[in-house]
Amino acid sequence: MTEEIKLDQTENGATEASAVEAEVPATENTVDLTQVMTVKKGDIVKGKVVKVEADQAIVDIGYKYDGIIPLRDLSSVQLDNAADAVQVGDEVELKVININDAKETLQLSKRAIDSEKAWNVLQEKLESKEILEAKVADVVKGGLVVDVGLRGFVPASMVERHFVEDFSDYKGRSLRLRVKEIDREKNKVILSQKDVLDEEFEANKKEIIAGIKVGQELDGTVQRLTPFGAFIDIGGIDGLVHISEMAWHHVEQPSEVVKEGDKVRVHVLKVDPASERISLSIKATQPGPWQSIAGKVNVGDIIEGTVKRLVTFGAFVEVAPGVEGLVHISQISHSHIGTPHEVLKEGQEVQVKVLDINTDEKRISLSIKDTQEAPAREPRPERERGERGHRSGRDTSNAEFAPPSQSLNLTLGERFGDKLNKFKK
Repeated sequence: MTEEIKLDQTENGATEASAVEAEVPATENTVDLTQVMTVKKGDIVKGKVVKVEADQAIVDIGYKYDGIIPLRDLSSVQLDNAADAVQVGDEVELKVININDAKETLQLSKRAIDSEKAWNVLQEKLESKEILEAKVADVVKGGLVVDVGLRGFVPASMVERHFVEDFSDYKGRSLRLRVKEIDREKNKVILSQKDVLDEEFEANKKEIIAGIKVGQELDGTVQRLTPFGAFIDIGGIDGLVHISEMAWHHVEQPSEVVKEGDKVRVHVLKVDPASERISLSIKATQPGPWQSIAGKVNVGDIIEGTVKRLVTFGAFVEVAPGVEGLVHISQISHSHIGTPHEVLKEGQEVQVKVLDINTDEKRISLSIKDTQEAPAREPRPERERGERGHRSGRDTSNAEFAPPSQSLNLTLGERFGDKLNKFKK
């Protein structure tokens, strides 16, 4: 028995064989062409992953040969390996990108289907404000790239509630996100995890504040610096360390003491639940300067110091960080001065002697002149001998060398003797 075969040309240039008459009975090696599915470019098909290579995945869609998904068509985000998107045995929905029966090539795309679905899903979540989860696919300048069925972007400022300096370890993490903005024409999707965290924080804020008590010491993280202090995260809520509470010594800028991201120990000074404000102190967790000098500085010690302030009655000299003592104007110089400015200036390094110290009252008296040798006194001019006696016309040579009391007695005796003689007469 003979079989007549007709060859038809397809649009892809391949030939398809159709049986015009087949009188020969089918054997087990004969392919039943009526059971092979037909596909064309643009069709949506389903298939099973049968093999995964580094740069592609092989899929059985029920056609006469397997299809290929190139790495670039596996996901909307950049992948290093096809295994990052699919595994053997996965059921996937795909779009036919190209077919060539002559070469037996069937190119498929998972990305095209995922992207189409994703736009609709993201639009719904934008309107409902529903939270979605997505994995970080890449860390780029300015933020993170996430896979949400298409390429989504999370700006750096929208990742956490606190400042993050380095995002390198975020790749591969799953984030809880809220859709902020979508623009299909520009293929732009902006998402935020910070919005999710902020809402959770606001819901728990009152409970957190209620658990913070005045006098507590807590561990915190510096969130941001301002000219007047630093905001510290103390377990999900921020408190303020005023610049005056950053250190025992004078601080010009908060950056002199801390920087963003630093871990610090803080003391709770005040809690105001109504205004949701918490006042903190760093210096209160550290030994005070007066405690640090107790037993180290004693009366009579000569130490180095820096002139910090000049006032009309003296100079304040810092002898240790946060410890200032007073040098009274009378203790500045051996010479008479009208104001401290005559011999001192602010910032000048001086040697001082400790005259008195009271750490409980935080007072210390100092002297500059006691560290210096006193200048020699000029001799007084000597009075000429006998000068006074010659002026009075009286010979006082003997009285001058007699003891003062004796000289005085002689004079009184003479006077009383004269008066007694008058009464006798």
